[in-house]
Amino acid sequence: PTNPSIADLHPSLPQQKLICTPLSNGTKNGLSARWETRYNQPFAEQNNRRTKFMRRIAFFEDGQNSHFGPLTQLRPNFELLCGHFSVRERGVTLLKPESWGVFCREELAEVYREDHSDAHVNEVVWINEAPTLLINGRWLGESHLLANQSPGTAGWIGNTLAFLVTDPTRPLPADFSGTPAELASLAYDFRHVDTEGALLTFPWDLVSRNAEQLARDFAVRRRENSIANLPGHLAVVGDESRLFVHESAQVDPYVVIDVTGGPVWIEADVKIQAFTRIEGPCFVGRGTQLFRANVREGCSFGPVCRIGGEIEESIVQGYSNKYHDGFLGHSVVGEWVNFGALTTNSDLKNDYSDVSVPLSGVKLDTGSKKVGCFIGDHTKTALSSLFNTGTSVGVMSLILPGGELLPKHIPSFSRVWHGRIEALPDGVESGLATARYAMSRRDRELTPTMEQLLLHVYASTQAEREASLAWQAEKQVVRQPEILRRRDVVENDL
Repeated sequence: PTNPSIADLHPSLPQQKLICTPLSNGTKNGLSARWETRYNQPFAEQNNRRTKFMRRIAFFEDGQNSHFGPLTQLRPNFELLCGHFSVRERGVTLLKPESWGVFCREELAEVYREDHSDAHVNEVVWINEAPTLLINGRWLGESHLLANQSPGTAGWIGNTLAFLVTDPTRPLPADFSGTPAELASLAYDFRHVDTEGALLTFPWDLVSRNAEQLARDFAVRRRENSIANLPGHLAVVGDESRLFVHESAQVDPYVVIDVTGGPVWIEADVKIQAFTRIEGPCFVGRGTQLFRANVREGCSFGPVCRIGGEIEESIVQGYSNKYHDGFLGHSVVGEWVNFGALTTNSDLKNDYSDVSVPLSGVKLDTGSKKVGCFIGDHTKTALSSLFNTGTSVGVMSLILPGGELLPKHIPSFSRVWHGRIEALPDGVESGLATARYAMSRRDRELTPTMEQLLLHVYASTQAEREASLAWQAEKQVVRQPEILRRRDVVENDL
């Protein structure tokens, strides 16, 4: 409804703590007045009925990691950015647990411990100490729905486990590893609760859910009135209450922020150069810089990115560079990716048919007409690279354009050299050297633990590379007679 009641918006929260501001034009870009709710008290104060178990939270993967292709080869699925946060960041930030942990694939565990020293990683003993809320890393749900859940409760969306609350009187076995079968067995004897929210299944789900999640996250985050922080030369189109700009952000003159389609959040230490235009909903993460950018609706940028050109409904995890002109649309980009000047992707077929994506080499129909590209960490593109609609690019790949659209499937640790996919000549060594240099420029280090993970991914994707090279060789054999015929015609003409 265009003007829902407060009870319709959040029936579990005290009504006097809500300010409802419906959109004047009903809905736009899939956003409804439901997410125009602005909280006038901190999240923790609104949800003052938290039970003890909510002070202990853990996040788990449920075996669907391969569905996200290259985006989850170096990270758990609960670290994928959607809205302002990943699923893990959202739970820790909004619920503020006293301690938290994760269950992730064993090959990721050491790197995760290194990056998150306060996390309990794959620790069954910790889980068994007290009731703990376990959250599926693919679940985009509303945290307040968990406020009154008790130990021994399992929340489901259809046949998929969204969350459960452990019961110390029924401890997990010592060899518990958080596999889907183990979790399903554990939840089988728990009280069944049907829950709300959405489950991410493929990378394009991150894109399609991002605009709505941006509005939700803006609504629940504690923030002071930032109007006083806005520079006088900033042009805001729409209600200024839908814009948050951190006091440490630097905004040049001649910047336009349009919040009529959704809220915009500008994090700490962001720099926005003159002649940038941002349309909401949008999130710009800590330390990111925008250079004369045309940021269309539905974008999320993680920390320390460099963004320029035109970007529409796309997610950039963090520490990636798209400084130059070129279009990025309906796409998800990992960390430490660098786009050469004029790198561009297509996100719509010229016959308006549904887009398919060769995710890890397997062709999947997305059921959507607007799908861009999905690019793994540490990949680099050269000048004027052109990505086809629905392209999947693996980890640590090198892209050199050949004057035509690039292949739709580029495996991890490969290169496109004058239009042909090739294995990297020296294996992984040159990629590791490039990563060390690129990360040092952002005061980060490629640690030995991360190097070992990259070597693991290199080995585990060997079959995918070989299959791609074999397919290309077979295709080349089929095309060769036609290529020779055309060459003969040219030579005869000469």
